[in-house]
Amino acid sequence: MKNSFLIAAPSSNSGKTIVTLGLIKALKANGLEVQPFKCGPDYIDPIHHAKIAGRASYNLDLWMSDEDHVRDVFQSKMCNADVGVVEGVMGLFDGARRDKGSSAEIAQVLDLPVVLIVNAAATAYSVAPLLYGVKNFNPKVKVQGVIFNKVSGDSHYQFLKEAAEDAGVTTLGYVRKDERLTMESRHLGLSLTDDASILNAVDAACELIQENVDLDSLLRISFKNIEPTKKSISASDLPRLRFGIANDEAFNFMYPANVDALKQIGEVIYFSPLNDSKIPRCDVLWFPGGYPELFAKQLSENISMIESIRKFEKGGGKLIAECGGMMYLGTSVELQDDSTHQMIGIFDYKTSLKNMKLKLGYRSVCVDGEEYKGHEFHYSVVSESSAKKADINALSARGTKVMMPIYRTANAWSSYFHIYLGQPQKMKNFIELIMS
Repeated sequence: MKNSFLIAAPSSNSGKTIVTLGLIKALKANGLEVQPFKCGPDYIDPIHHAKIAGRASYNLDLWMSDEDHVRDVFQSKMCNADVGVVEGVMGLFDGARRDKGSSAEIAQVLDLPVVLIVNAAATAYSVAPLLYGVKNFNPKVKVQGVIFNKVSGDSHYQFLKEAAEDAGVTTLGYVRKDERLTMESRHLGLSLTDDASILNAVDAACELIQENVDLDSLLRISFKNIEPTKKSISASDLPRLRFGIANDEAFNFMYPANVDALKQIGEVIYFSPLNDSKIPRCDVLWFPGGYPELFAKQLSENISMIESIRKFEKGGGKLIAECGGMMYLGTSVELQDDSTHQMIGIFDYKTSLKNMKLKLGYRSVCVDGEEYKGHEFHYSVVSESSAKKADINALSARGTKVMMPIYRTANAWSSYFHIYLGQPQKMKNFIELIMS
């Protein structure tokens, strides 16, 4: 017997993330083991989930993977949890194409009740038609309850409660408007650079939820008879490999399901390009995304680490780099203050944040007949003069060609591509590609 529900909203910027984090903390305070999940490709919100829940938060994405994989991830991670809290992405029905890959589709596939977070700062009874429309647009999506956010007080809440009742949606309570819930954003999602302010905001959200949200009612509407089981995975015929994964303040955006898949074909060892003097003994080095630009000076001054990585590559060691990791493997990073910091130099491209321009979206590439899917999100710009750019086309979710270069040598793969390889066979195929 488990409880699970999906937190969604009519639109972005409704307060899904801070309310989700507050709910996780409040449920834990009640002695429950909470397993967090995140709809879509985002890798920032799950980091915050994990800090509050005390366990990794997993992405559920029906564009980067398929229904069977999403079910497997959800069921296996729910094995040792009491409550599953799934944070939605964007608006409830917003997907890559119409509602494809949306929170609504995830809710249908996993048969999860939906709890709406509605920003009520500038509305009252007018939320009735909004709630009615969201609830009845697709009857297969079970909108079971609503929590109102940014409510001025009890009088305001009474109007909202009446509106929800008339729309046929259960009211679970509200979160009062509170300046403590205002947090800095960095690029996309919540900042990773100010833990203290984030934790203070989460503490405040938990306090406000405990005051005015009926957690017992929330658990009642999300009670389900599910018996999660771990899916057995056939042993890989790859030789056992050692994967060294960069993991510190500069490099920390890696899908947890990717790590799980790596552990099925080898051993995972973590190291820090910021703080360690050399890499661990391994066969493959993996540099995930992150914020290397915030630590560019420190990275460039860790000469022993740089020499260790260069020696590894020259000796035939394999390297994989995603986004921030890609910046690290280039020759240099130029910052907004006009400073330039030397990087590893495995590849001859340069990256710059001088003329920052957002690029984001789902991406797919086809290599040796195998399709790989993932996500691109960055503000930096890469020079296009590299002679090591591979002849690989990247496509958007709508099949349109996009400029997302992939750089390859005999030993290294580097790109802005955050590749999703949580399905074990996909990971096996990709590692075979890298090792060949």
